[in-house]
Amino acid sequence: MAKLSPISFKELVKKLKKYGFQSPYSGGKHLYMIKEDIRLTMPNPHKKDISVDLMLKILKHTRISKDDWAKK
Repeated sequence: MAKLSPISFKELVKKLKKYGFQSPYSGGKHLYMIKEDIRLTMPNPHKKDISVDLMLKILKHTRISKDDWAKK
């Protein structure tokens, strides 16, 4: 099983695009990305990296396995 590590907002967006998610759109307080029937609310792009706990929640919501995430 792949091990996750913290990731920057820019890198998160870049990797999600590889999985077919479309550019972050503005919508209220948070940006969001869309792929088919999945609408992912993005964390605010702070200067800190996105934590492993939040990455696990994002992967679960987007139906991407940790192993697949590590491959791309």
